[in-house]
Amino acid sequence: MVSDVNMKWSNRLAIIIGAASSTVILAYLTSGFGWRQAALFGVGLVAGLILYHAAFGFTSAWREIVLSGRSAGLRAQMLMLALTVLIFTPLIAQGELGGTALRGNVYPLNTAVVFGAFLFGVGMQLGSGCASGTLFSVGGGNTRMVITLAAFIAGSVLGAWHWSEWQGAAGLAPISLLEEYGATSAIVTSLLFFAAIWAASIAIERRRNRNVKTDRTVDTAYSWLRGPWPLIAGAVGLCAVNVATLALAGRPWGITSGFALWGSKVLASSGVDVASWAYWQRPRYATALTDSVFTNITSVMNFGIVLGALIAAGLAEKFAPSWRLSRRSIMSAIVGGLLMGYGARIAFGCNIGAFFSGVASVSVSGWLWFIAAFIGSIVGTRLRPRFGMT
Repeated sequence: MVSDVNMKWSNRLAIIIGAASSTVILAYLTSGFGWRQAALFGVGLVAGLILYHAAFGFTSAWREIVLSGRSAGLRAQMLMLALTVLIFTPLIAQGELGGTALRGNVYPLNTAVVFGAFLFGVGMQLGSGCASGTLFSVGGGNTRMVITLAAFIAGSVLGAWHWSEWQGAAGLAPISLLEEYGATSAIVTSLLFFAAIWAASIAIERRRNRNVKTDRTVDTAYSWLRGPWPLIAGAVGLCAVNVATLALAGRPWGITSGFALWGSKVLASSGVDVASWAYWQRPRYATALTDSVFTNITSVMNFGIVLGALIAAGLAEKFAPSWRLSRRSIMSAIVGGLLMGYGARIAFGCNIGAFFSGVASVSVSGWLWFIAAFIGSIVGTRLRPRFGMT
């Protein structure tokens, strides 16, 4: 009885803290940084709610198809990508929206992307969460993921320090299907890739299980307020999040550059000459170390994701942090976080910035990232038992 009462209070407290903090930050951003920055924080809040209630993680979805052949999560990702491509491509082709210039995430096809994405794939399985998964799990009260996040930030700083070392990596220049073939061909080509992966995943699931599930479970009572949500709701919701980010920020959704900024600011405050690193001497990054963290779009959205997930966990009555962690669990969280942080920085982003936003921008680099990260995810899945993980 006492534990039930404590659970109720912890969940109510999570909702109160999340809502109160969000209100204060929204007011602060609106008055000090303008409505657009406040709106982006709001988009982050919605993203946290969606990610938590739909349990829309890339890590578990990729692991499921490797271990059991179940592909509902992967197919939901293909739906999310298809919807986003249909909206992104004409917008990016137009070049602007309401006076805001728009650009996609189009990156080189080089060994840095391959190696970095592979490391990220291994790390996401050992850390038990990708970039978005780490944030919404932290907000949801998963204390192990706090360790993963800390290591993720440390790895991101290390990757920023080594960033210049990877700029001469062998490979090809960026390739945009939009620029090479036009909007219609770029959309059709992308949709064919999504359909091929969809069909292949169904074939794998049917061969290994003799049936195909449309979601993670068959008999689930869904609740829009308390969760859980069906995967399709997560797919549509995250498409909306990325489209809103593009419209407000002028570029697609990203997460991990914020981690590099946070860690670098900490180092700079302790006397390390972080500003001399080539990573921070680029025009768009030069003032980030001295400006308020609230001027950084990625950071503001990341704060929103954590608080949105905190509110969602309280609504779902599942906010119950526990610090009972084994040594092997802590070690895997540290190793996984470091690999993801370093990999994301040298591969131009994570599962959100490089994969989701890259593929949505009809960039070939997004597909290269996906292939390398998926291979790394297979390796990471096989390594999990060595850390006592199922």
